Amino acid sequence: MLKKIFLLLFLLPILFFSQYTAKVIGIKDGDTIVVLLEGKTQKTLRLAEVDCPESAQPFGKNAKQFTSSQVFGKEVNYWETDTDRYGRTIAKVFYDDGKYLSAEIIRNGFGWWYHWFSTDKRLRDLEIEAKKNNLGLWADRKAVSPWEWRKQN
Repeated sequence: MLKKIFLLLFLLPILFFSQYTAKVIGIKDGDTIVVLLEGKTQKTLRLAEVDCPESAQPFGKNAKQFTSSQVFGKEVNYWETDTDRYGRTIAKVFYDDGKYLSAEIIRNGFGWWYHWFSTDKRLRDLEIEAKKNNLGLWADRKAVSPWEWRKQN
């Protein structure tokens, strides 16, 4: 028990201080946004745990529009989780009093749960539910995942 309390006290400041607040000033695609930091510095954030259709792919523009409708012009909180091969910061982005952007994208059928980079089974369940209800890209029974589309193109 004492070990758990110590661990919590050690990790809490790390979690608290690694959270950032910024204003969303651009949407590159369904899973990539641009934020404005203090000092007028721009930063590109690749959303964690979700993969949206590419811009040239069916539903790519729909995914971008959905993301824009959720966060463009808003203050968001984010936690950096990693850096991708393109040098973008991968982040978990929260808005409107705690909504998790990646979950909202998946819930509404505009992206896939990126299961290679996520262990959050709740996101898997949201994808299953969106698919069952034919939401967003799931209205297309032949929807191709972005990773498969990238291999083909």
